[in-house]
Amino acid sequence: MALSNLRRGARDHGVTLDDAQAAQFERYAALLRAWSHRAGLVADASDAAVERRHFLESLAFGAALREREILRPDSTLIDIGSGAGLPGVVLKVAWPALRLTLLEATAKKTAFLAALVEDLGLGGVRVLTGRAEELARDATLRGAFDLVVARAVAPLPVLLELALPFARIGGRLATVKGSRTQDEVAASRHALDVLGARCVTFPLDVPGPRQQVVVAIKLRQTPDVYPRRAGVPNKRPL
Repeated sequence: MALSNLRRGARDHGVTLDDAQAAQFERYAALLRAWSHRAGLVADASDAAVERRHFLESLAFGAALREREILRPDSTLIDIGSGAGLPGVVLKVAWPALRLTLLEATAKKTAFLAALVEDLGLGGVRVLTGRAEELARDATLRGAFDLVVARAVAPLPVLLELALPFARIGGRLATVKGSRTQDEVAASRHALDVLGARCVTFPLDVPGPRQQVVVAIKLRQTPDVYPRRAGVPNKRPL
């Protein structure tokens, strides 16, 4: 088995994968290898990198959210800038009852995501092509999700503007940040106030450089003006 440490590593985080789920991850890794170059999915699609950096870190993230009851097995979940399906598809394989939406702006990547969802036989998954600034104004998506996740999408003040409109009141945005976590949180005070949220952080138990999970809790409705038009949140963060 190529992903020889995956099941043991998952157990270390309290996640038990059965034979069918392990096979899904094997197939996922194979599809990443096949598609990665032409769709620009991940920099390193080797088994070791996919197993540790992508699958196990995503499982550790999900397990940390489950432990704190931020992620429930039947949550409505949207993965913003999903790219290679990380972490959204990993969470769906581990917790199959999740109702998952994958949002990605690049058509080559959504083609991969659609092929991946079909190949793995995942039900209850939507794949959407578009920018968060535009799709957050869709009445069927705005304020519709228990949990919004994102991986390496944008600095925190920008991500808050892009992602919080998708969360219901009482819902969460969860992301992982590195050594500058507290600086990003401090820089996000105005954005949190304007967008109607508060923020907590806690460590992510993974090897390598220190990582933190940042969770923004949506306390009130996001003003209709947010997110601003495409490109503006990055150019002029709140």
